[in-house]
Amino acid sequence: MSAEKPTPLARTSRRNLLFGTAAGAALLATGCTSNESNDDKASGAEQAQIADDKPGKKVTIGYAGPQADHGWLKAIDTQAKSRAKKYEDVTMEVTEGSNDNATQVGQVETLINKKVDVLVVLPADGKALTQVGLKAMRAGIPVVNLDRIFSSPQAYRCWVGGDNYGMGLNAGHYIGEQLKDKKNARVVELSGPDNLELTKQRTDGFDDALKNYPNIKKVARQAADFTVESGQSKMSQLLRAESEFDALWNHDDDQGVGAERAIEQAGRDEFMMVGGAGSKRVMEAIKKDEGVIKATVLYPPTMAASAIDLARALGQGKGIGGLSEFEIPAQITLYSAVVTKENVDQYLPIGFT
Repeated sequence: MSAEKPTPLARTSRRNLLFGTAAGAALLATGCTSNESNDDKASGAEQAQIADDKPGKKVTIGYAGPQADHGWLKAIDTQAKSRAKKYEDVTMEVTEGSNDNATQVGQVETLINKKVDVLVVLPADGKALTQVGLKAMRAGIPVVNLDRIFSSPQAYRCWVGGDNYGMGLNAGHYIGEQLKDKKNARVVELSGPDNLELTKQRTDGFDDALKNYPNIKKVARQAADFTVESGQSKMSQLLRAESEFDALWNHDDDQGVGAERAIEQAGRDEFMMVGGAGSKRVMEAIKKDEGVIKATVLYPPTMAASAIDLARALGQGKGIGGLSEFEIPAQITLYSAVVTKENVDQYLPIGFT
């Protein structure tokens, strides 16, 4: 997703832009400082080369992701492709997105056979794609594993992704702070599919945060499927079951479209709603501040742009400025910032449609 006009995000430092949102993905990586001493140079610090925007060694990046059948996944594809186009020295081989594990394995194998320099893979299923990740690594092709993690760290050189537990934790703390002075506060949760580990992590984080607020009780939970239809159906069930509550946390802004329909149909407005992932639609609603939506917790699709940056650096044998190590880290976890009316203008440029 791209900004239509200059924003505070465009004025952030290079390293913040490189690794997520303005509030800060976990920053990486490598290199020496400009004011290093002669002793530093003698020790070998001058060997660290930092990747920057200047054209360097040409790198071919193979990119494989799932089908972009969700707003967030479309934003992931957009971020990856747009980032690659910014670099004169990057060529990107892109596969057609697929949610079928066997198809995606075959697509990654094709990229391996093409001998791309680096792979960026967002697997439809991390466990199912682990073996092909191992195959690439054994063939000498470094793999940047994007978000859905392989079951073995040997299958990737670097993992970059979101913080599902932190997403729930920050949603819980935001709601907790808003309701901390209310006696016998009641909250409900509209989660994602219960068969996904990420859903469990988001719920665990939310529940752990609420433990800090003894006046708040979670009175109901329904699991939707990250779709508009399921969001409407499951939210309707929550509304029928609970005649009154103070806050709703919805794991996903796309399913939130359906949840909002159910809320409007029921004529309910006594509670605040906190969304998840950070869609542009929800951010605009937060800015207007005319309905129940008061916040959303980010799961930044900018991680895909960061994955391209990492892949380019790996292909060029360089590090990234910011820390002292020569090599990029093995894992980078982005931060799940809470977007509210007070800071929404800062985050609107990365809101996805």
